[in-house]
Parts: sequence; C-alpha cells; structure tokens
Amino acid sequence: MMANTYDAIIIGGGHNGLTTAAYLAKAGQKVIVLERRPVLGGMAATEEVFPGFKFDSVAHSIGWLNTAMMRDLDLGRHGLDIVRSNPTVFSPLVDGGHLLLWQETARNIDAIQRFSKRDAEKWPAFVSLVARMAAVLEHIESLTMPGVPNPSPAELLSLAGLGRQLQKLNGKDRPEFLRFIPISVFELLNDWFETDVLKGTLGAMGISGLTQGPRATGTGLLFLHNCVSAPAGVFRANGLVRGGIGKLAESLARAAKSFGAEIRTGAEAAQIIVKGERAVGVALSTGEEIAAKRIVSSLDPKRTFFGLLDPMLLGPDFVRGVRNIKMRGAAAKVNLALAELPNFTAVAGSGAHLRGTISISPDLNYLERAHDDAKYGRASQKPYLEAVIPSLTDPSRAPEGKHTMSVWAQYAPYHLRGDWAGAKEQLGDAVVNTLAEYAPNLKNAILHRQVLTPVDLENEYGLSEGNVSHGEMMLEHLFFMRPVGGWAQYRAPIDGLYLCGAGAHPGAGIHGRPGQNAAREILSDVKRAR
Repeated sequence: MMANTYDAIIIGGGHNGLTTAAYLAKAGQKVIVLERRPVLGGMAATEEVFPGFKFDSVAHSIGWLNTAMMRDLDLGRHGLDIVRSNPTVFSPLVDGGHLLLWQETARNIDAIQRFSKRDAEKWPAFVSLVARMAAVLEHIESLTMPGVPNPSPAELLSLAGLGRQLQKLNGKDRPEFLRFIPISVFELLNDWFETDVLKGTLGAMGISGLTQGPRATGTGLLFLHNCVSAPAGVFRANGLVRGGIGKLAESLARAAKSFGAEIRTGAEAAQIIVKGERAVGVALSTGEEIAAKRIVSSLDPKRTFFGLLDPMLLGPDFVRGVRNIKMRGAAAKVNLALAELPNFTAVAGSGAHLRGTISISPDLNYLERAHDDAKYGRASQKPYLEAVIPSLTDPSRAPEGKHTMSVWAQYAPYHLRGDWAGAKEQLGDAVVNTLAEYAPNLKNAILHRQVLTPVDLENEYGLSEGNVSHGEMMLEHLFFMRPVGGWAQYRAPIDGLYLCGAGAHPGAGIHGRPGQNAAREILSDVKRAR
C-alpha cells in the first residue's frame, strides 16, 4: 500500500527539478522531491573532491537565469549570489598572442582591432544582430511548443504570439532569423570576421556539448541559444556562484521549502508506478512506495521512459522516438587542485585574464580537428578546452594560497574505440599537456587530478551516455521535436506523467527554463482538473 499522498513527486533534485518543485509548491501543491545522490544539484553540485578543495564537480558556470524566475522564487533572499566575470573570456595563443573579450563593447572593439581593423568595425553590427536574434529565440524558449501535427487552440494562440514577435523584426531581420536556424557556426562567423582566434572563441559556443564540429548544420542555432538572456555584446561571461554552483540548488531548495515542499536526498526512484493507464506513484530502491496525483521527472528521457517504466506502456511510435534520441556524450571533465596559479605565456601573472573563462580554441579549424578524432571513436589529442579558476573569485574553494581549476574537454566520445578504463588517464594527460603548451608551469603545479569520462558522468550523475544536455542540441531534437515529435508539451503518453529536465524544450544549460515551463503546464492541468 502506498503512503503519503502528494500532489506531485519530482524525481531528481537537479536545478530543473527544484525549479519545478518551487513553482508548484508556491501555487499550493503538496510536493516532494526525491534525489538519488546525497547532495542536491545534479550536474550543478559542489563537492569536496580532495580534502580542502571544493569543485563544481560537473557544470562550472551558471547560465543567464531569467529575471522572472529570480523574482518569482526570490533566489537572492535564499542565498544565490552570482558573480559575472570581466573580462569574460581569455583565449591564449601558442605564439604568445591572446584575445580578451569584455562585457563592454568599446573594450572589445579595442581588443579585436589589435588583430583586424575590419573586424573591429563590423563588431557593433554583429553584436546588434545577435542581440535581436537572441531576443526572438528567448521568446520561443519561454513558450510551450505546439503539438504536431494537431495543435490545440491554446497552442495556436501561443504560435500567434510568436508570429507577433517575428513581426516586430524588420524585413531584413526576419530572413536573418530563419538563416540562423540551419546555418553552421563555421559559415556564420566566416561571413562576418577574418580573425581566427575571434572566430574560434565565439565558435566554441556553437559546439558546446555536441558530438559535432563547427561545420555541422545547426551549430549556429546552438551559438544563438547560448546567447539567450545575455546582455548585448557579452559573450561567454562565466557566471560563478559564490560558494559554488551547488548554492544554486541550495537557494532553489530553500525557496521550495519556504512554500512547503519536502525534499529527500539518498532517495533513489526505482520505478514509476502506473495503474489504470495513469502514473500514480514512485517506488524507491528501498521498496518504499509514495503516491501522488502527478509524477514529474527531471531525468533524461531515456532514463525516465526506459529506466523507470516498462516501455510496453508507451506505444511503439513514442518508444521509437525516444530510442532515436542522440545522446552521444561528447565531453569529459577534469578537475585540478593546484599549488599555484597557471602562468600563461601570453599574459604572465595572476591578472584579471584568469577570472573569466579560459578558452583553448585558437581557430575554427582547431575545433574541427578536435572533432575529427571523435568521429572515429577516439578522444581528442588536442582537445578544445574551457577552463575556469573559481578559487580566484571565491578563496573558500581551496586552502590558502592554493587553487581549483575546472576544465571541460571536447571531444571525449562515450562510444570510444577501446575501453575508457584504459583511456581515462590518457585523456587527463592530453588535457594537461594541451594546457601546458600555453601555461608551462601547470604540470608541476598539479597536486591532485580528477578525470570524469562520459561513462563516469553516466554512472555517477545519471546522464545517459554521459550527455550533459539530455539529448543533443541539434535541429532534429529541438523545439517541437524535443524530446520527440508530438510530445513537446512536457506531458508523457501516460496520464499524470511529465518531464521537466533538459530533455524537454528548450534544452541544455543552467538556466531553469524547462523546469519553469513544465510547472506552468502542470498547473494548467491542475486548474483544468478542478
């Protein structure tokens, strides 16, 4: 017999699950969150990996949380303090040159002019175009996508709202927005600029988390997705959370609890219980069963529908669609405990250049060559790297005088030719060796090293194939096709079952939009049921 009947059970205590829980609880719903791990946050967790060294163990920067969510949940009052880096990104070159991008357009023009007067002159127009296109995409990402091929009247109204948004664009901008959807980031940036390091630095935004190179169709759209909500002209601004990215989860949890939600860690969901073609509860790995009127999963679609349910309950077309979602984890995480800061040849010392994102992306061809290895099942020997040093901004992350360095490395394919157990430390060596080409003191500064392959991300953090996006952010898996065609409204084919994670529209990023949108649709169903 199931006990403790709730209005909603949220499976997974990541930032999207907690966002949904907070909104539902604020609306008066009786909510419980079940998190498998001992800490909240999912990918957005902060953990003491080595004694005295606290790392954002997976995601190491926060996206542009929309102001409505910050206001609705009063996250500042609940302890969230985001520090935006300036400069935003430091891209060193092996010949000693470098590019620094800032939050201020004028400073960026000066930085770019060192490489190309032509590119500096074109920068304001590029910034303006991207800002206008990102504003349209932001509106789309706040909508519930229509059902295909038969949208409801309410969905038609939301599409009409989108149409009005597009009408606000001038005649030249409308085709530009449509052009952003299929274009590769390689073509997009080559159309605008001639400076290799500028194109490499921006182009990395179009391949983040993908098993695709910058020449792939649709990478221009991912670039635009990663500009949503950012101030005009600000690219790759690393949002560090004071105290660690896990403080985002803590602030969301405090908000949810302030509205009456219950949160349990160490509570692993083993099965979604279905009776009479409706989801009615969750069975834990301990055998405990909890009943609820609605079940909401923040896990990825494959783990939700194939791990917690019998696929026979779902119907062949839906099962086929979920099975065809491309997961293909592409990235590995390397956490370094350092005795001293890296000393870059391009800019010596511990200046402001180390406080933002450090990007090893000297040009678009470098990114493409890094992807070439992955195409054949190999980890990149010269990977694209995105690194941050959180301890510079927040000294509490490391013992006095020491530092933490967090590095994302692409490409590291989940489906490796060979065995990850043997290749794991080789990948770690490739990451360190690549960084040492730019900062020669790094190797001797390393006190401890942790390497998380896509297999580790799957086993420890529940990410199918180690995919941090819950499904690749490519055209066939976006908008009304996320997670699969006809089911982009956060509801599942089983009554009472919903998705609220990054596998739902609008997808990847530490921004909370899937959780916020899902809560809106759930509350709409609650209202209709009443």
